[in-house]
Amino acid sequence: MTQKTLSIRPFIGAKDYAVSRSFYRVFGFTETVLSPAMSLFSMGGVSFYLQDAYVKDWVDNTMLFLEVEDVERYWQELTALDLPGRFAGVKVLPIREEVWGREGFVHDPAGVLWHIGEFNKG
Repeated sequence: MTQKTLSIRPFIGAKDYAVSRSFYRVFGFTETVLSPAMSLFSMGGVSFYLQDAYVKDWVDNTMLFLEVEDVERYWQELTALDLPGRFAGVKVLPIREEVWGREGFVHDPAGVLWHIGEFNKG
């Protein structure tokens, strides 16, 4: 390919669209409403589309990896948001060590699984 790529934006579903929109705004993403049934959520150069669409098998198998510079610092800020206390069904699981780096997990209100991690340096 000779064309420069600019972004990759996955589409994810929402069991309750209003709740998921609120969750992602609290999570730290900026929302751009594209239509009554779709929004673009962006943070620091990464984006995804949230749809007012729910197919259980699809959403239950959706996973996204968000690479961060310092997962420990990110986790401190993330846990301070108390997402599980504010949104039903949300889970925030602690950071774990892997051979490639470190990661923690967040399940959104619909069940989408976010891997949030930092790769080993060097």
